[in-house]
Amino acid sequence: MHIHILGICGTFMGGIALLARAAGHRVTGCDANVYPPMSTQLGEQGIDLVAGYGTEQLTLNPDLFVVGNAISRGNPLLESILERNLPYVSGPQWLAENILRGRWVLGVAGTHGKTTTTSLLAWILEEAGLNPSFLVGGVPQGFGVSARLTDSPFFVIEADEYDTAFCDKRSKFVHYQPRTTILNNLEFDHADIFSDLAAIETQFHHLVRTLPSNGLIVANAQEASLKRVLARGCWTPVEWFNGAEGWQAAEPDATGGFEVSLAGKPQGRVDRFDLAGAHNRDNALAALVAARHAGVPVAVGLQALASFSGIKRRLEVRGTVRGVTVIDDFAHHPTAIRVTLAGLRQRVGQARILAVLEPRSNTMKLGAMKAQLPDSLAEADATYCYASNLGWDATAVLAPLGNRAKSFDDLDRLILAVAADAREGDQVLIMSNGGFGGVHDKLLAALAL
Repeated sequence: MHIHILGICGTFMGGIALLARAAGHRVTGCDANVYPPMSTQLGEQGIDLVAGYGTEQLTLNPDLFVVGNAISRGNPLLESILERNLPYVSGPQWLAENILRGRWVLGVAGTHGKTTTTSLLAWILEEAGLNPSFLVGGVPQGFGVSARLTDSPFFVIEADEYDTAFCDKRSKFVHYQPRTTILNNLEFDHADIFSDLAAIETQFHHLVRTLPSNGLIVANAQEASLKRVLARGCWTPVEWFNGAEGWQAAEPDATGGFEVSLAGKPQGRVDRFDLAGAHNRDNALAALVAARHAGVPVAVGLQALASFSGIKRRLEVRGTVRGVTVIDDFAHHPTAIRVTLAGLRQRVGQARILAVLEPRSNTMKLGAMKAQLPDSLAEADATYCYASNLGWDATAVLAPLGNRAKSFDDLDRLILAVAADAREGDQVLIMSNGGFGGVHDKLLAALAL
């Protein structure tokens, strides 16, 4: 079958493309914005890309159009597909019907940490010899790809609460029907489609209603929102982590290693752990418990965690010039910004951290979380905010940070300012959920002058 994917360069739809190609389908696709790492992955797999959404793509005559949730009514290619009554389907529905059916699905849901936790879980199953298939919203370093299809019964998937497609406003994760489910955390996000936290909790309960009684929910005991979701009705056993009566991770040692306990009883130790921050120990704990449900002994899971090498765009070092280290991270929600900075601080000690932020997500552009930004950036010694195309005044919002924060409408000026301020030993943390205009390489080049 020939499948043509609209919005193919997003992390999810790009993963769909890789899985469809591995399943033997001919795959082509189109997107308005093409940038690594997804464009690189697709090219390496021989998947042809078309720039834009021109109606001439109808001449490709695919058997099916798979439509990503970034595609809205008014898109010229989508309008032509609808006018001609051509066959189309959303990405999550195609995945559920063609790849996930009949498999043991392990889904990772939550506002934060989905990509890291999904990657950790896939890695534990891999190290246990279970050869899992997976679809991750990033590129785990140990695998080198964001999606993989194997003959294993196990499929690990990042279960996103964002809506499915223009034609299906349910959260993507309701399509997946996982047997093992991690509920990592739940905060307000996606202000462009959800009116408040209660609306997101409702979608999470839609997910809970699809879970089987022989499955398992692995839930964060610190999240009152998740407890409210489960109180609406739950038909699946629950194991809690990050709470006194459940699974806990102790404070780390100098190598990041930590003890794991269940209801206060020791269960073993991770000898070393390369991901910084308490949030990443929680992510590891959730993955460990979920893998245990799939049959992986705790001791094997602990050993696998020690060999996990990280994920692209999660505190990923992009280079060091004149003693200044440039780091890339996907953080964009205030909570993610705060815990990412805390994790980096744990790693670098007293070194200066220069935070470079692009508030790019729809939630951030709308300003729904702007009041939380100063507190989330408090750990940074200096902040440089790219304020182009925002619906709010970044300078005024960041005023509580005083002279530690600067805003720029021009990316080149921002880069020059960071390069001028940076000195040997500094850590420049760049945070965005997009390509950020290639700022990483541009800054490294500016530092070299």
